[in-house]
Amino acid sequence: MRAHTGRQQAPRDWILLGVPLAMVGIAGLLIASTQRQADYADWYHHWITAAGGIVLALGLERLPLQRLRPLLIPIYGVTVISLIAVRLIGTTALGAQRWISVGPLNVQPSEFAKIAAILLVAAVLSRHPVERPVDLLRPLGVIAIPWLLVFIQPDLGTSLVFGALMLTMLYWSGMPFEWVVLLLSPLATALISGLLPWALVIWIPLMAVLAYKALPWRRLAVIITLAIHGLMALITPWLWMNGLKDYQRDRLVLFLDPSQDPLGGGYHLLQSTVGIGAGGWFGTGLLQGQLTKLRFIPEQHTDFIFSALGEETGFIGCLLVVLGFALLMGRLLQIARNARSDFESLVVVGIGTMLMFQVVVNIFMTIGLGPITGIPLPFLSYGRSAMVVNFLCLGLCLSVVRRSRRGLPSRW
Repeated sequence: MRAHTGRQQAPRDWILLGVPLAMVGIAGLLIASTQRQADYADWYHHWITAAGGIVLALGLERLPLQRLRPLLIPIYGVTVISLIAVRLIGTTALGAQRWISVGPLNVQPSEFAKIAAILLVAAVLSRHPVERPVDLLRPLGVIAIPWLLVFIQPDLGTSLVFGALMLTMLYWSGMPFEWVVLLLSPLATALISGLLPWALVIWIPLMAVLAYKALPWRRLAVIITLAIHGLMALITPWLWMNGLKDYQRDRLVLFLDPSQDPLGGGYHLLQSTVGIGAGGWFGTGLLQGQLTKLRFIPEQHTDFIFSALGEETGFIGCLLVVLGFALLMGRLLQIARNARSDFESLVVVGIGTMLMFQVVVNIFMTIGLGPITGIPLPFLSYGRSAMVVNFLCLGLCLSVVRRSRRGLPSRW
C-alpha cells in the first residue's frame, strides 16, 4: 500500500455530497435547456433520481464496508447474470444492446457491474496482494468477465473504465509501476502497429528490456513479453476489422479530423466544439443557448451535456466544473489515505478512478481531444442507472469517512 503516516484533519464532509449536488443542480437546468424544442420534458427526472441517490448514499454511510464482504461474491454473481441477460432479453438502442426493461424503467447493468467489480477486486487485493506475476490471475480474472460481457454489447467506453480502475487499484495495492506499464503495453503495441508500424522495432525490444529488469524468471519473462507483443501486432488488423463495429472505427479515426465526414461520423465533434466555442468567457446564460435550443448536437442531454455547459456558462462555468471534479478527487484520495483498512482504501481509490476517468474521457471527447466513446459525465449527464451508481459510490466513501474519524488505529 502507499505509505501513510499519522492522522490528518480531514476536510468537512460537505465536499463529498456538496460538489455532486451542485453539479446535479446545474445539470437539471442544462437538460431542460436541451429539451426546449422537444415534444417531451423529463429533465426533472434528473433531480428526482439524484434525490433517491442521496437517500441511498446516506443509508450506506451508516453501513461499515466490512459487513459487505460476505455479500461480495453474490453481488458480483448477480451483476454478471444481469450482463448475460442483456444479451438474451436486453433492449437495443443507438446500435447497442445495453439495457434491461423493468416496468417503465430501463436499467443498465454495466453501470452496476462497475461498482460490483470494484468491491470484489478490492477484497481480493486486500487479502492477496500482488507480490508475484501469478498473483495477477485473481484480480484480472475478476475484472475479465464483466469487461468481456460489456465489450460485446458493444460498449467500448464502459469497457475502458474497467481497465482503468483495474490498473489504478493494482498500483495502489503496492504492485510495482513497471508491472503496470507492462500490463498496459499490449494496448500501446496495438495502437503503434496501426499508426506507426516501424516504431514496433523500438517499442517491443524496449518492453522486453523492461520485463527483464522488472520481472522474476528474467529469460522466461522476455520470451513471454516478445510473444505477447508480437501476437498483438499480428492480430491488430483483424481485431480492427472484426472486433469493432463500423461506427466504433469511425469514432476512433474521425476525432483526428472530423471534417472528413462533417455530416456523418464527424458531426457530433464539430457541433460540440462549435457550441462550446459559442459560449465565450461567460456563456449565453442558462436556458439561453441557441445551439442548445435548436438541438444541433445529438444526445446533448446525455453524453454531450458538457457542450451545453460550455455554451450557456462559458469558459468560466466549464472551469468551475473541472475544479469541482478536481476538488472531489482530492477529497477521495485523502479518504483513501486515511482509511482504516486496505479494503476500504482500495474501494475508495477504485471509485475515484471510475469517476475521474469518465470525467476526463467525456470532456476530452466533447472538446475534440478524444474519440466519441459514449461515456457519460458523472452527475451531469442524464441517466438513471449511472446517477444511482454514482451516489451509491459516494455512500460507500462516506462510510469509510465515518469510520476513519472515530480514532480507530490505522493499518498503514
